[in-house]
Amino acid sequence: MSGRFAGKVALVTGGASGIGAAVVDSLLAAGARVVVADLAARPDDASGHRADLPTDVSDPAACAAAVAGAVDRFGRLDILVNSAGVGALEPSDTLSPESWRRTQAINLDGTFFMCQAAIRHMLPAGGGAIVNVASIHGHVGFGAHAAYTASKGGVVNLTRTLGIEYAARNIRVNAVCPGFVLTPMIAAGVTDDLMPRIVALHPIGRIARAEEIAAPILFLASDEASFMAGASLMVDGGYTAQ
Repeated sequence: MSGRFAGKVALVTGGASGIGAAVVDSLLAAGARVVVADLAARPDDASGHRADLPTDVSDPAACAAAVAGAVDRFGRLDILVNSAGVGALEPSDTLSPESWRRTQAINLDGTFFMCQAAIRHMLPAGGGAIVNVASIHGHVGFGAHAAYTASKGGVVNLTRTLGIEYAARNIRVNAVCPGFVLTPMIAAGVTDDLMPRIVALHPIGRIARAEEIAAPILFLASDEASFMAGASLMVDGGYTAQ
């Protein structure tokens, strides 16, 4: 199969919906073979270029099994995209310990456990590329969003640390920081009266489509980003430029 990522194998967490699904579609179109690590796994595609593995990223053993499964299925792992995430608007004074811990477990712990498992494979294999989906809210606050902003701030600094820790060993770790994106999570969590206010925060005049975030993720995963390590790329319609 020809394409920009021909011969490459990618593992995408949260690849069953939202940004992750757009990344999966884009990678497949560019010639990669893709493993989708998601609780909402579906049957493998008939072409043999996509495999789905039910994966709870908050479980380090499950993350290690997903990496091993990708290597078993396709013989290698070149790219990891950490897109699995959760978030909800909850006032901090009523935020439950369970909700706080669940958000950290998926968004931050899951990102670390997947990075760790992938790096353990990539080091002896000669390298690879990791792209973490962080957020503008890893850099700026947002009311009633404490669990999410804290987790994404952790992802931003985790990316910086892993980026400098493994850059000299041919593993590039970078992050994309999207603004608001029209995904099922946003559609379910943002009320009709709140959406116009969210749109107004983006100077470009709208929120993003998932494929508009997938494109810079593929850039960071490609050899075109060969001199980038530990970076957080803002893809936010001007949100943080104000």
